[in-house]
Amino acid sequence: ADRAIFHADNAYFLEDVEIASYRCKLNVQSHTAYRGFGGPQGMIVIEVIMSDIARHLGMDPLDVRLRNLYSSDATKSQAIGMSKMRDTTHYQMKVEDNILLPLITQLVGTSEYKNRRKVIATWNAENHILKRGLAITPVKFGISFTATLFNQAGALVHVYADGSVQVNHGGTEMGQGLNTKIAQIVADELGISFARILATASDTSKIPNASATAASAGTDLNGRAAQYAARNVRDNLAQFVSGLAVCGAGEVKFESDQVVTPKHQYSFEEVVKLAYANRIQLWSDGFYRTPKIHYDKTTLTGRPFYYFAYGAACTEVVIDTLTGENKVIKVDILHDVGNSINPAIDKGQIEGGFVQGMGWLTTEQLVWNQKGVLSTHAPSTYKIPTSGDIPEHFNVDLWPEPNREDNVFGSKAVGEPPFMLAISVFEALRDAVAQVNQEDQTVQLKAPATAENVLMALG
Repeated sequence: ADRAIFHADNAYFLEDVEIASYRCKLNVQSHTAYRGFGGPQGMIVIEVIMSDIARHLGMDPLDVRLRNLYSSDATKSQAIGMSKMRDTTHYQMKVEDNILLPLITQLVGTSEYKNRRKVIATWNAENHILKRGLAITPVKFGISFTATLFNQAGALVHVYADGSVQVNHGGTEMGQGLNTKIAQIVADELGISFARILATASDTSKIPNASATAASAGTDLNGRAAQYAARNVRDNLAQFVSGLAVCGAGEVKFESDQVVTPKHQYSFEEVVKLAYANRIQLWSDGFYRTPKIHYDKTTLTGRPFYYFAYGAACTEVVIDTLTGENKVIKVDILHDVGNSINPAIDKGQIEGGFVQGMGWLTTEQLVWNQKGVLSTHAPSTYKIPTSGDIPEHFNVDLWPEPNREDNVFGSKAVGEPPFMLAISVFEALRDAVAQVNQEDQTVQLKAPATAENVLMALG
């Protein structure tokens, strides 16, 4: 519930707002965390509001969104009609790393949004059964556990006498590529090849009191802890080599499986064997706690997040007005991951998160009977996206700027934020429905936008 409240603004400055959160006891099975953890539920409300305002005023929904963005730049604020800086959230956290306007502006250009608006309007006028819709929606997602105590992590790095390296950390690899990124971080710190690194499964006998691998913070926390541990080992080796080569420890470089000094060069294995023979410590722990964050649950104010991750998606859909069937046909995404540690993994997370969110908002309908028993409990009744649902045009680009906060390698988290890019699918569907009866300023489309719900929205 807290995260839903924190993200009820999404990317928009809300000068005068009151948000009430109610906990309800139901007669259905218990619920647990899902990707976004309240963020999607908070964001979708404000996105629906933005589109409804635009329809009421006869404006392009994108223009309404741009006019209401957070902004700390007075010049840019004035350029889009803002009278003052708007850079503080409703929970009194300043939005200091705001890249929303340039990011969205770039996506508008690369996706050819404005031209496609005109093309779709012409297409819709010529087609009476099929209707297309188009929408751009942004994402501003806070990164950190909102419970401050969980923002800590530990790691162990062991260098063996043969030059191989083992890293253990408190994170859980669940297919998201965490171990790969951790291994890359350690390899970079030690200046050795990725193939030398083995990232082992998390083990509480090695790293106790580990926080959950959640809140999109797995790499931020465990990666930084592993980086610190690897750096300690490297510094031990550098100090040792400086004695061998008669130079300063700062002059010892670790690169390409070599240890280089002003006058000598050694292989990494050679240095490790010599260090072992001279009883130099070849392992270290690392510990990291996220700085700057604080949050008062009593007043609901503070800085619960270390930074924000941003993104935007432009989605085009088509609906059949006779059956309610719909399909996503084009998607363009520009997403902010800072300095990407692994672009292939990050793009995979963005694509997967978007498709998962698309399922949440189009096909994955939960239906309970009168006794509170879930009826849609199997693949036959609960429909998740398949390969056939992937849009033919699916383009993902990464925003090229580093994280402005001191995060590991200048990266940003990429776990949960892409999920909410799929709100653009829902808004594009609402846009398509609105083309059928343009005099009606409201679109009563329920989520998920199943064929049945689309038909009911069409009236």
